[in-house]
Amino acid sequence: MSKATLCLWFDKDAEAAANFYSKTFPDSKVGAVHFAPSDFPSGKTGDALIVEFTVLGLPCVGLNGGPFIKHNEAFSFQVSTKDQEETDRYWNAIVNNGGQQSQCGWCKDKWGISWQITPQVLTDAMAAGGEKAKRAFDAMMEMKKIDVAVIEKAIRGN
Repeated sequence: MSKATLCLWFDKDAEAAANFYSKTFPDSKVGAVHFAPSDFPSGKTGDALIVEFTVLGLPCVGLNGGPFIKHNEAFSFQVSTKDQEETDRYWNAIVNNGGQQSQCGWCKDKWGISWQITPQVLTDAMAAGGEKAKRAFDAMMEMKKIDVAVIEKAIRGN
């Protein structure tokens, strides 16, 4: 296990979430599943308690801690995409699997985890600063899922 690991709190679906992430994103996999040695506030002996997994190379653990803590947008996975096809693939996988759309490239999976699906062209425009960044930013503010062609047009200024 890595020295630093991201721990995500789930009600009871850490293993299902880890399996979904491993099927959806490259360099992702499910590792060990640890079972509760005794009853706990939201589960029984033998229930999956901790699930080790990796998302896009980032080591994570899912803790089935019960319904007491909810996710919010203060934490999100930011996924850099190379083109519209990759953007669509990740966005649609999350949203069409019980998730929901938000604004500016953000969506939420069915477990409440927030994701930023961000095409590299947008990141590059923001890093460039100046008028290109402003035009790209203004275009992004009108979107849910990022439209690469619209961002590229905004960068060109037409």
